[in-house]
Parts: sequence; C-alpha cells; structure tokens
Amino acid sequence: MSARDIFHDAVKIALERDNWQITHDPLALEFGLGSLYVDLGAERIIAAERRNEKIAVEIKSFLSGSAVSEFHTALGQYLNYRLLMQGQYPEYTLYLAIPLSAYDSFFQLPSLM
Repeated sequence: MSARDIFHDAVKIALERDNWQITHDPLALEFGLGSLYVDLGAERIIAAERRNEKIAVEIKSFLSGSAVSEFHTALGQYLNYRLLMQGQYPEYTLYLAIPLSAYDSFFQLPSLM
C-alpha cells in the first residue's frame, strides 16, 4: 500500500461533510501482480431514488516540480483503476481529486481538452 497523499484527510472530511459514508480507506483492487489501492471508497443513500450512490476517489496533490509528470502519473493510475474497477466494483464511479490550483492552472489548458 502506498503512502497517503498530503490532502487525504481534507478530501475525506469534505466527503463526510457532504453526507458521504467512507466505506473503504483504501479501496483494494486485485490484479495479477498483487493489489492496487484507490485512496477512498464512499457511498451515500439517495432517499428520493431509494438507491445508493457509490464512488471511489484517487487523490493527487500536484506538489512536485513538474505538473506534466504528475498529470501522467495521475492519468495512468486513473486509467488502470478504472479498468480494474469495471470488473471488481462496477457499481462505483471513479473520481480524481486534485487541488483547485492544479485544476485552474494545468487542467484548463486547451491542449488537455
């Protein structure tokens, strides 16, 4: 299991404040060489629809010197996790949590759209 991201607790608290129940910390994904871990799994009941909404959240800080390198790492993990989750947790939607500063500066570049 990898070390927690610096923003792990902040994302977890934000989800709980938004009425999400943390169900996995972390969410393990099995594959041929061992396990991979998505940072958080959570669910909440949608009363009007009488169903549960389930999400998995991978958290990235984007604090290293290279936003491009961080982006490639995050994208690679996201794609691997999404593929594994389709078979193991198809009811979950995968999200990537990043700082607003990374979203505003790097994820809004026209070449990424």
